Amino acid sequence: MSSEEDKREHQGFTVQDRRRFSETGEARTDVGETAAADTAVPPSPPEDSTAADKRERPPLQLNFSMFVISLSTQALAHLGEIPNPVDQQSTVDLAAAQEMIDILGILKEKTKGNLDQSEAALLDSVLYELRLKYVERVRDH
Repeated sequence: MSSEEDKREHQGFTVQDRRRFSETGEARTDVGETAAADTAVPPSPPEDSTAADKRERPPLQLNFSMFVISLSTQALAHLGEIPNPVDQQSTVDLAAAQEMIDILGILKEKTKGNLDQSEAALLDSVLYELRLKYVERVRDH
């Protein structure tokens, strides 16, 4: 190795923090306006799904309404109203749809008096719509 290469190898580097906001979210005054232009980075290529899965995701704040919507989405998929996200095909499974609707009915019975007004209205609305769609689907088959 030449002496020039040896010097570059042992020279090291310095790190300069050019972030415009502190860790608490306040604007930093010690960063100039040119910092944003200096740190422009070309867009990175899209990540593959394994890289995205490895990133830590914030936990979802699950609540009763989200649970009801999740069950109703499954029922809609079984009724053929929502296509399968994998193959974009709509399939009808009336037995599975009836099961999801029954589960929502049981939830309505067992939570009577324990839901707030918006949760009860959501559950009533979802059950009404799903039961109508189920009857229409049974009539068509």
